[in-house]
Amino acid sequence: MAPAPRILLARHGQTEWSLLGKHTGRTDIPLLPEGRAGAKLLGERLHRAPLSGLPGVEVRTSPLVRARETCEIAGFGGRATDWDALMEWDYGAYEGMTPAEIKAGRPDWFIWRDGVPDGESMESLSARADEVVRWARSADRDVLVFAHGHILRAIGARWLGEHVSFAARIRLDPTSLSVLGWAYDAPAIERWNDTGHLSL
Repeated sequence: MAPAPRILLARHGQTEWSLLGKHTGRTDIPLLPEGRAGAKLLGERLHRAPLSGLPGVEVRTSPLVRARETCEIAGFGGRATDWDALMEWDYGAYEGMTPAEIKAGRPDWFIWRDGVPDGESMESLSARADEVVRWARSADRDVLVFAHGHILRAIGARWLGEHVSFAARIRLDPTSLSVLGWAYDAPAIERWNDTGHLSL
């Protein structure tokens, strides 16, 4: 019997806006030097045992430069397919703003409850996450994706069968590695927000 498929999630490396805590949706911002260094360490981890380069794994990446560049530096650019479903949440009017700046006008604002004006709805974000989950489970092979904090958190929530708002409880740091798999024949988190490769 073939093993149940898993999905490995790699968040992109540090950018100027992620360092400042700005909502970075569709703005195409490149990695900082520390982001590129983190992507190299992530790639080294993915190519060491026990993962050993993930032979046979299907790789997809958000087409936005910070994710695509992380994928390439990590050594998977030649195997990766760009996929719009992995693009970050479109933050609309809140693009480029920090939570503190938003809360100055909306003190009770909470993105996973209230969403964003003039941007992508949470329903749409959830539907994209569901599309990724369906693809990941569609065959007896693991998959690896390079993408962004909020879409990856949404994928984590939907993998578990939770409402997309559950993503608020599973934070992700830049250049982290997470693994979604199975336990007792049910969807489970095997590893989450692992940045051990960055401290080596």
